[in-house]
Amino acid sequence: MALRGPLSSLLRTQLGHTCQQSRAQSVAVLGAPFSRGQKRRGVEHGPKAIRDAGLIDRLSGLDYSVHDFGDLNFHHLEKDEPYMNVKFPRSVGGASKMLSGAVSRAVGAGHTLVMLGGDHSLAIGSVGGHARQCPDLCLIWVDAHADINTPMTSPSGNLHGQPVAFMLKELQDKMPDIPGFSWMKPCLTSRDLVYIGLRDVDPGEYHILKNLGIQYFTMRDIDRLGIQRVMEVTLDHLLARNQRPIHLSFDIDSFDPSLAPATGTPVNGGLTYREGIYITEEIHNTGLLSVLDMVEVNPLLGANPEAVEATASLAVDVIASSLGQTREGAHVPVDEIPSVKGDTEQLRL
Repeated sequence: MALRGPLSSLLRTQLGHTCQQSRAQSVAVLGAPFSRGQKRRGVEHGPKAIRDAGLIDRLSGLDYSVHDFGDLNFHHLEKDEPYMNVKFPRSVGGASKMLSGAVSRAVGAGHTLVMLGGDHSLAIGSVGGHARQCPDLCLIWVDAHADINTPMTSPSGNLHGQPVAFMLKELQDKMPDIPGFSWMKPCLTSRDLVYIGLRDVDPGEYHILKNLGIQYFTMRDIDRLGIQRVMEVTLDHLLARNQRPIHLSFDIDSFDPSLAPATGTPVNGGLTYREGIYITEEIHNTGLLSVLDMVEVNPLLGANPEAVEATASLAVDVIASSLGQTREGAHVPVDEIPSVKGDTEQLRL
């Protein structure tokens, strides 16, 4: 829904929060070519694929001042032994710490930030860095997966399935001291988070979602309620009490694999194009989007170049829609329609 009435007025007029100042016309793009949060190589090429699909030109066409900060240069350790069942903990922790600092600086400089992944473990750094500037932020997680396993509940040990567990204060007594993460402090409560698009949830994750009372919408919920109602409840849940910055973490596998085939963990029955774009349109309409993660585009997993191009182009559409591209098109303002002047006889000819 496009917010209207008292809540709309509150959101649009009380933007004095430092996280919202001077950001409307300034967008920063930051690449995070990182893959060690999961087992499939290639997702580190996601930032280049999304840029090559026309991202910068698209955002510039929306009349933003666009600052492309390039890609972070992550340092991979030669030896990074598993800790418990957790794979590459020091590499993921170090990359997340570097990303956290970069996100914090960009947000502090007044930009709306677009972070291009890379795998979804990067959200540990992206959300953590955002929270350093905006401790009252809320998080909308659009994904086929909940990514809220703890190291003890994770079936795989891959950290791209665990980032939300690092963020939540209620789970800190369930989190061991993993090497590489001493810098990370929990920054959210269960009330600050909404999931959209879930359809592949592990048993431990299901227990956490239910036990903590986290608001979530599976694909069945979307089928039952419709995406309009899902967004109404989402935004009311997060924003009704007070306006605050939104962090949107968007996994491309939230879409059905027929639309986004070049990704590492596809699950049938995902979002349609229209549902995905509606989500981002409604988030844009709040005027509160502060940071957007676009993750898990993997160019090496497309069956052919067309599949890679379709996935990367879809990522560009999602980002552009989050930042104001509308399905009516982007138009130069027109004050009035010109009147017909001159010889009416000629006009009849």
